[in-house]
Amino acid sequence: MGQIPGDFALTMDELRVVARFAADSAETVLLDFEAELPDDPRPRLALAAALTFANGAPRTNLQRTTAFAAHRASKEATSETARLAAQACGDAAAAAYLHPITKATQVGHILRSAACAARVAELKAGGDEAAAMGAIISAAQRATPKLRDVLNRYPLGPSGTGRLAQIMSALDTYLRHSNSGPKPVFPN
Repeated sequence: MGQIPGDFALTMDELRVVARFAADSAETVLLDFEAELPDDPRPRLALAAALTFANGAPRTNLQRTTAFAAHRASKEATSETARLAAQACGDAAAAAYLHPITKATQVGHILRSAACAARVAELKAGGDEAAAMGAIISAAQRATPKLRDVLNRYPLGPSGTGRLAQIMSALDTYLRHSNSGPKPVFPN
């Protein structure tokens, strides 16, 4: 399949792998959004758009528009779990538009859905970091060699002090340096 121009090669098949990884992560938390806002279809539509692309359909404006809509839905949620679930779904649809440019911010297109799912697991466990670590390990087990290869073309994702940024950083480091080794460590 054709390559997307940029700082390095990135094919549509590789974008589909990224979208599948993000969608699988988002799917684990979609019901957390729908429990709060059952009549709001935007995150579900974004997840469906991500899966449509991941399953081989062309990348279209559908992924962009549903990603934006799910992100708007996340701003309307009142609980952090619902907000993160909608964001994960929006990020899954947006993964179709990962850019092949050497910028750390692009790592969010690959990992933010999984980080959101890990944070939701942690929140549902009363703030227990072990739940986030378990979700990170689960995500790492789903990460294919092709996904890891794509991730390794980018610099480490940006670090931050917020909990979601810490989780994403731990996931990023774990995916780059371990296939099934020790548990990830959250940065201080």
